[in-house]
Amino acid sequence: MFNMQQMMQKAQSMQKKMAELQERVGEMEVSGQSGGGLVSVTMTCKGQMKALTIDPSIISVDDKEMMEDLIKAACNDARSKADQKMADETQKAMADMGLPPGLMGGGMPF
Repeated sequence: MFNMQQMMQKAQSMQKKMAELQERVGEMEVSGQSGGGLVSVTMTCKGQMKALTIDPSIISVDDKEMMEDLIKAACNDARSKADQKMADETQKAMADMGLPPGLMGGGMPF
């Protein structure tokens, strides 16, 4: 027999678990690099930059644009890794809840 109250409790439980997952993953850190390690960026999965390291060999007034490009590339690399970590952790949590992979991208309200 279909039990609406039980289904709502499960939905609330899943919503709470997903909020906890987002908070936990948002505190995780990832690192991105560019220029073979000349520029490194560390950020949280929520996108807050924690560290930026620039090799002194690329610091030059004459080549400002290259340094800017390397910084952007390192930030984009870190952001890509953060997105992948979020996706991996979400899939793992969904599997733990007994949900099929990819369900969250399908418009679920939580």
